[in-house]
Amino acid sequence: MDDEVGNRAQQMFKLLVESYIEDGRPVASKALARRPGVDVSSATVRNIMSELERVGLVRSPHTSAGKVPTSVGLRFFVDSLLSVEPLDEHAVRDLERELNPDLAPAELVASASNLLSQVTQMTCIVTLPRHDRSSLRHVEFLKMEGDRVLVILVFNNREVQNRVIHTEREYGTAELIQAANYLNQEFQGLSLRNIRNALLDSMQRDKDRMDNLMQSALDMAAKTFGEESEDEQEFVVAGESRLLDFSEDTETVRTLFEAFSRKGSVLHLLDQSLESDGIQLFIGEESGFSVMDDLSLVSAPYEVNGRVAGVLGVVGPTHMDYQEVIPIVDVTARVLGAALNY
Repeated sequence: MDDEVGNRAQQMFKLLVESYIEDGRPVASKALARRPGVDVSSATVRNIMSELERVGLVRSPHTSAGKVPTSVGLRFFVDSLLSVEPLDEHAVRDLERELNPDLAPAELVASASNLLSQVTQMTCIVTLPRHDRSSLRHVEFLKMEGDRVLVILVFNNREVQNRVIHTEREYGTAELIQAANYLNQEFQGLSLRNIRNALLDSMQRDKDRMDNLMQSALDMAAKTFGEESEDEQEFVVAGESRLLDFSEDTETVRTLFEAFSRKGSVLHLLDQSLESDGIQLFIGEESGFSVMDDLSLVSAPYEVNGRVAGVLGVVGPTHMDYQEVIPIVDVTARVLGAALNY
């Protein structure tokens, strides 16, 4: 794209995008010609705009003679023309004060979501830490009626999760205590994914010579640590109503809310960030979901115990201030990860 667009055209395009970001409205050639530092006529600006339109960086909405950047144009702007400055130290310290490490993980995630929504004035989504990437500190099995067992899982010394599982047969209290002792001794500190893999390996190796204690433990553990579906990942949304501030299309907003509740489109995009390092940016139709055509998602993964555990992101208009939003999302993800590791 740099080869197709000369320096003067790039400068003019940068001014157009900056003007578009300010108010979200189409930018007329006359208005660009009057910008400080522009020393060419409106006719020259129109010619440059025509060239930018030819290469797909701008377009003309049918309701106006002005130009707006396309998704391709915004991508070019972010990748080639935008200079992102690090967040100042005062803002970082404010984030660190707000995200109190003493809070439970779910509360920390909710705080991060609310804080990011307030700062950016946009909708924020944060996925809860994935348990298959968290370390198990302790497990207990408590007998319930019939074939049901209450499982108490403690992750990273602070988060407690309760699950009710159904076993193949009824187990006595002594059996459950023995099974829990075995699992705590053999697998403490491992992630649930590693525990599950180790259990499967053990079952394969010892299939024909497993004693009753091992069989009891593995029977319940296989159910307790069953692999979670990607669709089951939980998340926190804050600032949903802010979508109404920058969209006049209430039907689009309603559809996006439905996408949130279905854990569909947006979570699919967030999942992609789990597999990537650093900031991920989906502009307009880049997402592949029509409901996001006029919106952008800026996301970043956060780490627990040195591994990616979740992701946070903000959803806003394509004319969001990327220069401001990108560093705040990046730093919030880092501070959240640090608080969860505390």
